[in-house]
Amino acid sequence: MALPFKVAIVGRPNVGKSSLFNRLIGSRLSITNDAPGVTRDRIYAKTEWLTKSFAVIDTGGIEISDAPFLEQIKQQADVAIQEADLIVFVVDSRQGLTDDDLFIAKRLYPTDKDVIVAVNKVDNLDLKQSIYEFYALGFGDPIAISANHGIGVGELMDAIVDKMPQEETQIEDDTIKLAVIGYPNVGKSSLTNAILGQERAIVSEVAGTTRDAIDTAFVKDDVKYTIIDTAGIKKRGQVYESTEKYSVLRALQAIERCDVALVVVDGSREIIAQDMHVAGYVQDYAKASVVVVNKWDIVDKDEKTMKKMTQSIYDTFKFLTYTEVCFVSAKENKRIDSIYPAINKAYENYNKRIPTNVINDILVDSVAMNPPALFNRGKAKFSYVTQVSTKPPTFVIFVNDPEFVHFSYQRYLENQFRKAFDFTGTPIKLIFRKKD
Repeated sequence: MALPFKVAIVGRPNVGKSSLFNRLIGSRLSITNDAPGVTRDRIYAKTEWLTKSFAVIDTGGIEISDAPFLEQIKQQADVAIQEADLIVFVVDSRQGLTDDDLFIAKRLYPTDKDVIVAVNKVDNLDLKQSIYEFYALGFGDPIAISANHGIGVGELMDAIVDKMPQEETQIEDDTIKLAVIGYPNVGKSSLTNAILGQERAIVSEVAGTTRDAIDTAFVKDDVKYTIIDTAGIKKRGQVYESTEKYSVLRALQAIERCDVALVVVDGSREIIAQDMHVAGYVQDYAKASVVVVNKWDIVDKDEKTMKKMTQSIYDTFKFLTYTEVCFVSAKENKRIDSIYPAINKAYENYNKRIPTNVINDILVDSVAMNPPALFNRGKAKFSYVTQVSTKPPTFVIFVNDPEFVHFSYQRYLENQFRKAFDFTGTPIKLIFRKKD
């Protein structure tokens, strides 16, 4: 599968990087503030323009002066620059070319990466003449924009898309790609080592030891796998000023690349909100999954403990009730083999195709058994359903008006499809489209 084209937004503090980030992705995901240095972490999101999708990375400001967190901001920006395919260098039209801008330019020259200079805060025509001094940076034609008002942002997006490869390179293989994800210190690296049978990843009692996502291919019972060990995911409020912050981006990239996500939780404690936060990424990216309860060797248990834990997970992860739960001890290398049947089933169902005539029979029977109620001053009348893709299985249901389909009825139809077909381990998507 193709990795997303990555665009890093860099610049000194308070030039409007976060405002531009929010404008590009169409939401207010990044915090904006007039105080310099507010954005200390890289924030990552995907966006689309002219049918092309790419990832955008917001960064903390880079400047010469010795301000609080400055060294960490530089580190974060440098890592983002290293990872990016294209740099959008934001400068301020009102303050003109500064020593800090020249300092940043010198950091960008050795990268040999495409750089687009976006001259921000050009809110009126009088300020447009101010862009010319930024030719001195040596990165070609600057683009005048106003992130706050959206002026010139379309032109900037056009320039970004023009720099993207015309044809995305697709890497197809027969390997099942696994992402090992979870809150820090639940035993992801230990699980990876147990699966691989070797000390490939560093294991430590200190939370957050693993900073990178590392791919390792292996074969089990004639099935090829690639496992991606990721750093632990923390909630945004718990991500501090250090290079560990980048682990969230790496983990998200691993999830995006994988077929099946192994959601690792610590069986020695109660399921916590952070576990649900991590599992939510699996739902966001619509990946197949297996929940792996680790540290089962230190749990006081009886014949009912496993069943109670499984139910607790389903009660907490209400959006993953279709996922199988496996119980292991990575440290003692116990029950590791129980994971593979769950992985294989999830992967098979993730790629499952249902014949059109068969899925239509289920739709007809489901509607006859439980007709849709009046909603939005109309009643849904379904024509037919067809599967349009896999990974995950995606179905388009043609209806007289999608506005008439209540959320609860969408859920009902999904449950009926799941009863009729084995979709264990995989999400399914239902898209309602108006019949012409």
